[in-house]
Amino acid sequence: MDIATSLGLLAGLIVVSTLILMGGDFRMFYDIHAIIVIFGGSFAATLIRFPLSSILHGLPLGAKFAFTLRRSTARDLVDELASVAEIARKQGPVGLEKVETDDVFLAKGIRYVADGYDATFIRDNLERDRDNFLMHLDEGSKIYRSIGDCAPAFGMVGTLIGMVQMFSNMSDPSKLGPFMAVALLATLYGALVANLICLPIADKLHVKLIDEETNRTLIIDGILMIRDSKSPALVREMLLAYLPEKHREEQGEPVPA
Repeated sequence: MDIATSLGLLAGLIVVSTLILMGGDFRMFYDIHAIIVIFGGSFAATLIRFPLSSILHGLPLGAKFAFTLRRSTARDLVDELASVAEIARKQGPVGLEKVETDDVFLAKGIRYVADGYDATFIRDNLERDRDNFLMHLDEGSKIYRSIGDCAPAFGMVGTLIGMVQMFSNMSDPSKLGPFMAVALLATLYGALVANLICLPIADKLHVKLIDEETNRTLIIDGILMIRDSKSPALVREMLLAYLPEKHREEQGEPVPA
């Protein structure tokens, strides 16, 4: 689980709830009309922007990756690929059939090498797999960003509707309160949905997309070097280029001269 995402949402909810309870209770901040205009309006606008199939796929995919972490970091992948290269050098491609890994993408590449596929086939299939995954992850990020962009705008729509209704009923003081609640709570809901949930999730997905692109490209290069029977030391040294400078010295011994 990505603790940062969970902690961020929890901290935001605690801050807002504390401020609400310091001046009243939650019933004061509930209004069905504001909920309808924010969630209904944002969903309607998102439907216009994206195909329904993209929304049904992107929303759960985005939620899944916003709250989960990759099992293997780039540092782990460099070590794992170097170990796989060592097995391939000692036992040949047949030895890779017994190699187990938690990374599904890496496991697919190892299986291709073990089955004896040529380098062009391996590269094309792994790159296609990587690009499709990144496209879906980017799609999820865009959908959450779209909702985050729409929510404050529909909050303003709700505010304007409430203000019009309020000024149209100035002669009946009993109706002023509910209409003012719609006007203010719609803006509040829109701001919270956008700035506490949707836009942060969209940014988190974009960061993870960049990490996934780096890690999967690293795997592709490592698998192709293993396919070409490169030495484990060379595989490690070549893949270290994917890591930040401060992490490279932690990756074992350099290639001997």
